[in-house]
Amino acid sequence: MPRRALTLLVAATALLVAAAAPAGAAPPDDPLYARQWGPKQVRAEQAWATSRGAGAVIAVVDAGIDLDHPDVDGKVVGGATFLGCGTTSCGNGDWQSGPAPRATASASPHGTHVAGIAAAETGNGTGIAGVAPDAGVLAVKVLDEEGGSFEDIALGIRWSVDHGADVINLSLGALPGVQALTLTGIEATVRDAIADATARGVVVVAAAGNESFPLCSTPAVDGDAVCVAATDKRELRAAYSGFAFKPGLHGVSAPGGSSLPVCGEDVVSSVPVGTGDGACGEGTSYAEFAGTSMATPHVAGVAALLVAQGRSGPAVVRALETTARRPGTDVRGVYDPAFGWGIVDAVAAVASS
Repeated sequence: MPRRALTLLVAATALLVAAAAPAGAAPPDDPLYARQWGPKQVRAEQAWATSRGAGAVIAVVDAGIDLDHPDVDGKVVGGATFLGCGTTSCGNGDWQSGPAPRATASASPHGTHVAGIAAAETGNGTGIAGVAPDAGVLAVKVLDEEGGSFEDIALGIRWSVDHGADVINLSLGALPGVQALTLTGIEATVRDAIADATARGVVVVAAAGNESFPLCSTPAVDGDAVCVAATDKRELRAAYSGFAFKPGLHGVSAPGGSSLPVCGEDVVSSVPVGTGDGACGEGTSYAEFAGTSMATPHVAGVAALLVAQGRSGPAVVRALETTARRPGTDVRGVYDPAFGWGIVDAVAAVASS
Protein backbone atom coordinates (compact mmCIF):
# COMPACT_ATOMS: atom_id res chain seq x y z
CA MET A 1 0.00 0.00 0.00
CA PRO A 2 1.22 3.55 -0.66
CA ARG A 3 2.05 5.39 2.54
CA ARG A 4 -0.57 8.10 2.04
CA ALA A 5 -3.43 5.67 1.56
CA LEU A 6 -6.18 7.22 3.68
CA THR A 7 -7.92 10.49 2.95
CA LEU A 8 -10.35 12.99 4.41
CA LEU A 9 -13.95 12.09 3.55
CA VAL A 10 -15.45 15.38 2.40
CA ALA A 11 -17.73 15.30 -0.62
CA ALA A 12 -18.07 19.03 -1.26
CA THR A 13 -18.58 22.47 0.25
CA ALA A 14 -21.62 24.76 0.17
CA LEU A 15 -23.44 26.50 3.06
CA LEU A 16 -26.34 26.84 5.59
CA VAL A 17 -30.04 26.18 6.21
CA ALA A 18 -32.83 27.70 8.29
CA ALA A 19 -34.79 25.34 10.54
CA ALA A 20 -37.14 25.65 13.49
CA ALA A 21 -36.29 24.55 17.03
CA PRO A 22 -38.31 21.71 18.60
CA ALA A 23 -41.67 22.86 19.93
CA GLY A 24 -41.50 23.99 23.54
CA ALA A 25 -37.71 24.00 23.69
CA ALA A 26 -35.54 27.04 24.24
CA PRO A 27 -32.82 26.82 21.57
CA PRO A 28 -29.25 27.81 22.44
CA ASP A 29 -28.24 31.37 21.63
CA ASP A 30 -25.54 30.38 19.12
CA PRO A 31 -26.33 32.56 16.07
CA LEU A 32 -25.99 29.80 13.46
CA TYR A 33 -27.97 27.21 15.40
CA ALA A 34 -31.17 28.05 13.53
CA ARG A 35 -29.39 26.90 10.36
CA GLN A 36 -28.12 23.62 11.87
CA TRP A 37 -30.45 20.89 10.63
CA GLY A 38 -28.06 18.10 11.66
CA PRO A 39 -28.53 18.23 15.46
CA LYS A 40 -32.27 18.48 14.89
CA GLN A 41 -32.33 15.38 12.67
CA VAL A 42 -30.60 13.35 15.40
CA ARG A 43 -32.85 14.98 18.04
CA ALA A 44 -29.92 16.19 20.11
CA GLU A 45 -31.59 19.19 21.71
CA GLN A 46 -34.36 17.09 23.24
CA ALA A 47 -31.69 14.83 24.78
CA TRP A 48 -29.82 17.64 26.53
CA ALA A 49 -32.24 17.67 29.46
CA THR A 50 -30.96 14.17 30.24
CA SER A 51 -27.30 14.38 29.19
CA ARG A 52 -25.03 17.04 27.70
CA GLY A 53 -21.91 14.88 27.60
CA ALA A 54 -20.19 16.27 30.70
CA GLY A 55 -17.05 14.29 31.52
CA ALA A 56 -16.95 12.43 28.20
CA VAL A 57 -13.97 12.93 25.87
CA ILE A 58 -14.13 12.65 22.07
CA ALA A 59 -10.83 12.16 20.22
CA VAL A 60 -10.98 13.79 16.79
CA VAL A 61 -8.32 11.75 14.96
CA ASP A 62 -8.17 13.89 11.87
CA ALA A 63 -6.37 16.88 10.33
CA GLY A 64 -5.86 18.80 13.55
CA ILE A 65 -8.01 21.55 15.08
CA ASP A 66 -7.68 25.32 15.17
CA LEU A 67 -6.95 25.55 18.88
CA ASP A 68 -7.76 29.26 18.87
CA HIS A 69 -11.23 28.96 17.34
CA PRO A 70 -13.78 30.54 19.73
CA ASP A 71 -16.20 27.63 19.36
CA VAL A 72 -13.69 24.87 20.20
CA ASP A 73 -10.82 26.46 22.12
CA GLY A 74 -12.43 25.80 25.49
CA LYS A 75 -13.30 22.21 24.62
CA VAL A 76 -9.85 20.85 23.80
CA VAL A 77 -8.42 18.89 26.75
CA GLY A 78 -5.25 17.65 25.05
CA GLY A 79 -3.68 17.02 21.70
CA ALA A 80 -0.89 15.44 19.69
CA THR A 81 0.44 15.49 16.14
CA PHE A 82 1.67 12.36 14.38
CA LEU A 83 1.58 13.37 10.73
CA GLY A 84 5.12 13.02 9.41
CA CYS A 85 6.55 12.86 12.92
CA GLY A 86 7.91 9.31 13.05
CA THR A 87 6.75 7.20 15.96
CA THR A 88 6.28 10.00 18.51
CA SER A 89 4.22 13.16 18.60
CA CYS A 90 5.80 16.36 17.28
CA GLY A 91 2.98 18.78 18.00
CA ASN A 92 -0.14 19.59 19.99
CA GLY A 93 -2.83 18.69 17.47
CA ASP A 94 -3.19 22.18 16.05
CA TRP A 95 -4.27 22.20 12.41
CA GLN A 96 -0.95 23.76 11.33
CA SER A 97 1.31 21.68 13.58
CA GLY A 98 3.91 19.22 12.34
CA PRO A 99 7.16 19.34 10.38
CA ALA A 100 7.60 22.42 8.19
CA PRO A 101 6.99 23.31 5.41
CA ARG A 102 4.24 20.76 4.78
CA ALA A 103 2.45 21.52 8.04
CA THR A 104 1.22 24.89 6.80
CA ALA A 105 1.25 24.26 3.05
CA SER A 106 -1.16 21.29 3.29
CA ALA A 107 -3.10 22.28 6.41
CA SER A 108 -6.79 21.32 6.23
CA PRO A 109 -9.90 22.82 7.89
CA HIS A 110 -11.44 19.34 8.07
CA GLY A 111 -10.65 18.49 11.71
CA THR A 112 -11.92 21.84 12.99
CA HIS A 113 -15.21 21.25 11.15
CA VAL A 114 -15.56 17.74 12.56
CA ALA A 115 -14.80 18.90 16.12
CA GLY A 116 -17.44 21.63 15.94
CA ILE A 117 -20.17 19.22 14.86
CA ALA A 118 -19.40 16.86 17.72
CA ALA A 119 -18.83 19.26 20.60
CA ALA A 120 -18.71 22.97 19.78
CA GLU A 121 -19.10 25.33 22.71
CA THR A 122 -22.84 25.80 23.04
CA GLY A 123 -24.83 28.66 24.50
CA ASN A 124 -21.86 31.00 24.22
CA GLY A 125 -23.51 33.41 21.80
CA THR A 126 -21.00 32.42 19.13
CA GLY A 127 -21.31 30.36 15.95
CA ILE A 128 -22.82 26.90 16.29
CA ALA A 129 -23.93 24.33 18.86
CA GLY A 130 -22.35 20.89 19.27
CA VAL A 131 -24.24 17.61 19.53
CA ALA A 132 -22.50 16.96 22.88
CA PRO A 133 -22.26 20.51 24.30
CA ASP A 134 -20.32 19.64 27.46
CA ALA A 135 -17.98 16.93 26.13
CA GLY A 136 -14.24 17.49 25.91
CA VAL A 137 -12.15 17.03 22.77
CA LEU A 138 -8.71 15.58 22.05
CA ALA A 139 -7.11 17.16 18.96
CA VAL A 140 -5.13 14.43 17.19
CA LYS A 141 -3.52 15.34 13.87
CA VAL A 142 -2.79 12.39 11.57
CA LEU A 143 -3.86 13.80 8.17
CA ASP A 144 -3.66 16.84 5.96
CA GLU A 145 -5.09 17.77 2.55
CA GLU A 146 -2.89 15.10 0.96
CA GLY A 147 -4.19 12.33 3.21
CA GLY A 148 -2.28 10.23 5.70
CA SER A 149 -0.78 6.84 6.47
CA PHE A 150 -2.07 3.77 8.28
CA GLU A 151 0.90 4.07 10.62
CA ASP A 152 0.18 7.65 11.70
CA ILE A 153 -3.55 6.99 12.11
CA ALA A 154 -2.85 3.94 14.28
CA LEU A 155 -0.49 6.01 16.43
CA GLY A 156 -3.22 8.61 16.84
CA ILE A 157 -5.79 6.02 17.85
CA ARG A 158 -3.48 4.44 20.42
CA TRP A 159 -2.46 7.83 21.83
CA SER A 160 -6.13 8.77 22.18
CA VAL A 161 -6.93 5.63 24.15
CA ASP A 162 -3.95 6.21 26.45
CA HIS A 163 -4.97 9.83 27.05
CA GLY A 164 -8.55 9.39 28.14
CA ALA A 165 -10.67 9.14 25.00
CA ASP A 166 -14.12 7.64 25.54
CA VAL A 167 -15.10 8.03 21.87
CA ILE A 168 -12.80 8.11 18.83
CA ASN A 169 -14.04 9.84 15.67
CA LEU A 170 -12.48 8.66 12.39
CA SER A 171 -13.79 10.86 9.56
CA LEU A 172 -11.34 9.33 7.12
CA GLY A 173 -11.01 6.34 4.86
CA ALA A 174 -9.36 4.53 1.98
CA LEU A 175 -10.72 3.96 -1.50
CA PRO A 176 -12.94 0.96 -2.30
CA GLY A 177 -10.92 -2.24 -2.56
CA VAL A 178 -8.62 -1.55 0.36
CA GLN A 179 -11.12 -3.38 2.59
CA ALA A 180 -9.72 -6.63 1.19
CA LEU A 181 -6.31 -5.81 2.66
CA THR A 182 -7.60 -5.10 6.16
CA LEU A 183 -10.22 -7.86 6.24
CA THR A 184 -7.57 -10.43 5.27
CA GLY A 185 -4.96 -9.00 7.62
CA ILE A 186 -2.49 -7.94 4.92
CA GLU A 187 -2.74 -4.42 6.36
CA ALA A 188 -3.50 -4.64 10.06
CA THR A 189 -2.00 -1.48 11.57
CA VAL A 190 -5.21 0.51 12.03
CA ARG A 191 -7.39 -2.58 12.37
CA ASP A 192 -5.35 -3.73 15.37
CA ALA A 193 -5.41 -0.25 16.94
CA ILE A 194 -9.21 -0.19 16.66
CA ALA A 195 -9.43 -3.68 18.15
CA ASP A 196 -7.32 -2.57 21.10
CA ALA A 197 -9.43 0.56 21.58
CA THR A 198 -12.76 -1.26 21.59
CA ALA A 199 -11.37 -4.00 23.85
CA ARG A 200 -10.53 -1.23 26.34
CA GLY A 201 -14.09 0.12 26.23
CA VAL A 202 -13.61 2.99 23.80
CA VAL A 203 -16.35 3.60 21.22
CA VAL A 204 -14.93 3.99 17.70
CA VAL A 205 -17.10 5.61 15.01
CA ALA A 206 -15.86 5.83 11.42
CA ALA A 207 -17.06 7.17 8.08
CA ALA A 208 -18.65 4.79 5.56
CA GLY A 209 -16.95 6.49 2.59
CA ASN A 210 -17.99 8.83 -0.21
CA GLU A 211 -17.91 6.52 -3.22
CA SER A 212 -21.45 5.07 -2.98
CA PHE A 213 -19.81 1.68 -2.35
CA PRO A 214 -22.00 -1.10 -0.87
CA LEU A 215 -19.43 -1.96 1.83
CA CYS A 216 -18.07 0.35 4.53
CA SER A 217 -14.66 1.80 3.74
CA THR A 218 -11.50 1.06 5.67
CA PRO A 219 -11.25 1.62 8.64
CA ALA A 220 -15.04 1.73 9.20
CA VAL A 221 -15.23 -1.89 8.03
CA ASP A 222 -12.78 -3.00 10.71
CA GLY A 223 -13.74 -4.88 13.88
CA ASP A 224 -16.31 -3.28 16.17
CA ALA A 225 -16.05 0.22 14.74
CA VAL A 226 -19.49 1.73 14.10
CA CYS A 227 -19.75 2.56 10.39
CA VAL A 228 -21.64 5.79 9.62
CA ALA A 229 -23.48 6.51 6.37
CA ALA A 230 -24.72 10.00 5.45
CA THR A 231 -28.24 11.36 5.06
CA ASP A 232 -29.37 14.66 3.58
CA LYS A 233 -31.75 17.08 5.28
CA ARG A 234 -34.74 15.19 3.87
CA GLU A 235 -33.49 11.98 5.57
CA LEU A 236 -32.61 10.39 2.25
CA ARG A 237 -29.32 8.58 1.82
CA ALA A 238 -26.84 11.04 0.36
CA ALA A 239 -26.02 10.06 -3.23
CA TYR A 240 -22.28 9.90 -2.53
CA SER A 241 -22.56 7.94 0.71
CA GLY A 242 -21.23 4.45 1.13
CA PHE A 243 -23.57 1.88 2.65
CA ALA A 244 -23.52 1.21 6.39
CA PHE A 245 -22.82 -2.47 5.72
CA LYS A 246 -19.98 -4.50 7.24
CA PRO A 247 -19.31 -7.78 9.02
CA GLY A 248 -21.04 -7.67 12.39
CA LEU A 249 -23.60 -5.16 11.07
CA HIS A 250 -22.34 -2.26 13.22
CA GLY A 251 -23.74 0.51 11.07
CA VAL A 252 -25.93 3.60 11.47
CA SER A 253 -26.70 6.82 9.59
CA ALA A 254 -26.49 10.52 10.45
CA PRO A 255 -26.65 13.93 8.76
CA GLY A 256 -23.90 14.47 6.19
CA GLY A 257 -25.45 16.81 3.64
CA SER A 258 -26.38 16.35 0.01
CA SER A 259 -23.33 17.92 -1.67
CA LEU A 260 -25.62 19.94 -3.93
CA PRO A 261 -24.18 23.38 -4.78
CA VAL A 262 -26.97 25.17 -2.92
CA CYS A 263 -26.76 27.08 0.34
CA GLY A 264 -28.57 25.16 3.03
CA GLU A 265 -28.01 21.62 1.79
CA ASP A 266 -24.90 20.72 3.76
CA VAL A 267 -23.60 20.74 7.34
CA VAL A 268 -22.46 24.02 8.85
CA SER A 269 -19.63 23.95 11.37
CA SER A 270 -16.45 25.68 12.44
CA VAL A 271 -13.39 26.11 10.22
CA PRO A 272 -10.07 27.71 11.18
CA VAL A 273 -10.56 31.41 11.85
CA GLY A 274 -10.41 33.46 8.67
CA THR A 275 -10.45 30.54 6.23
CA GLY A 276 -14.15 30.53 5.32
CA ASP A 277 -15.44 32.50 2.35
CA GLY A 278 -18.69 33.66 4.00
CA ALA A 279 -20.64 32.88 0.84
CA CYS A 280 -23.96 32.58 2.68
CA GLY A 281 -23.37 35.22 5.33
CA GLU A 282 -21.98 32.89 8.03
CA GLY A 283 -18.69 34.76 8.40
CA THR A 284 -15.15 33.55 7.80
CA SER A 285 -14.87 31.14 10.74
CA TYR A 286 -17.67 28.77 9.66
CA ALA A 287 -18.53 26.87 6.48
CA GLU A 288 -20.74 24.07 5.27
CA PHE A 289 -19.23 20.78 4.11
CA ALA A 290 -20.82 17.52 2.98
CA GLY A 291 -19.61 13.96 3.42
CA THR A 292 -19.70 10.92 5.61
CA SER A 293 -17.00 12.86 7.48
CA MET A 294 -19.76 15.17 8.67
CA ALA A 295 -22.16 12.35 9.52
CA THR A 296 -19.63 10.59 11.76
CA PRO A 297 -19.21 13.34 14.44
CA HIS A 298 -22.99 13.54 14.83
CA VAL A 299 -22.79 9.92 15.99
CA ALA A 300 -19.68 10.59 18.09
CA GLY A 301 -21.57 13.38 19.84
CA VAL A 302 -24.54 11.15 20.64
CA ALA A 303 -22.11 8.47 21.87
CA ALA A 304 -20.60 11.06 24.24
CA LEU A 305 -24.06 11.82 25.67
CA LEU A 306 -24.36 8.11 26.47
CA VAL A 307 -20.84 7.81 27.92
CA ALA A 308 -21.67 10.68 30.27
CA GLN A 309 -24.49 8.55 31.66
CA GLY A 310 -21.92 6.01 32.81
CA ARG A 311 -22.51 3.42 30.08
CA SER A 312 -19.77 1.06 28.94
CA GLY A 313 -18.49 1.08 25.38
CA PRO A 314 -20.52 -1.97 24.28
CA ALA A 315 -23.62 -0.52 25.98
CA VAL A 316 -23.16 2.75 24.08
CA VAL A 317 -22.95 0.92 20.75
CA ARG A 318 -25.99 -1.16 21.63
CA ALA A 319 -28.00 1.97 22.51
CA LEU A 320 -26.97 3.75 19.30
CA GLU A 321 -28.08 0.82 17.17
CA THR A 322 -31.23 -0.33 18.96
CA THR A 323 -32.72 3.18 19.20
CA ALA A 324 -31.78 4.34 15.68
CA ARG A 325 -34.85 4.98 13.56
CA ARG A 326 -35.77 4.25 9.99
CA PRO A 327 -35.49 7.47 7.95
CA GLY A 328 -38.73 9.43 7.92
CA THR A 329 -40.26 7.22 10.62
CA ASP A 330 -39.95 6.19 14.26
CA VAL A 331 -39.59 2.51 13.35
CA ARG A 332 -36.63 0.92 15.15
CA GLY A 333 -34.86 -2.43 15.17
CA VAL A 334 -34.87 -2.85 11.37
CA TYR A 335 -31.52 -3.28 9.62
CA ASP A 336 -30.98 -2.07 6.06
CA PRO A 337 -27.60 -2.32 4.28
CA ALA A 338 -27.83 1.27 3.03
CA PHE A 339 -28.75 2.93 6.35
CA GLY A 340 -27.57 0.32 8.83
CA TRP A 341 -29.88 0.40 11.84
CA GLY A 342 -31.11 3.85 10.84
CA ILE A 343 -30.56 7.48 11.82
CA VAL A 344 -29.18 7.83 15.34
CA ASP A 345 -31.75 9.25 17.75
CA ALA A 346 -30.22 11.00 20.74
CA VAL A 347 -33.37 11.44 22.80
CA ALA A 348 -34.34 7.78 22.40
CA ALA A 349 -30.80 6.63 23.10
CA VAL A 350 -30.35 8.54 26.38
CA ALA A 351 -33.76 7.30 27.54
CA SER A 352 -33.01 3.65 26.72
CA SER A 353 -32.15 1.06 29.34
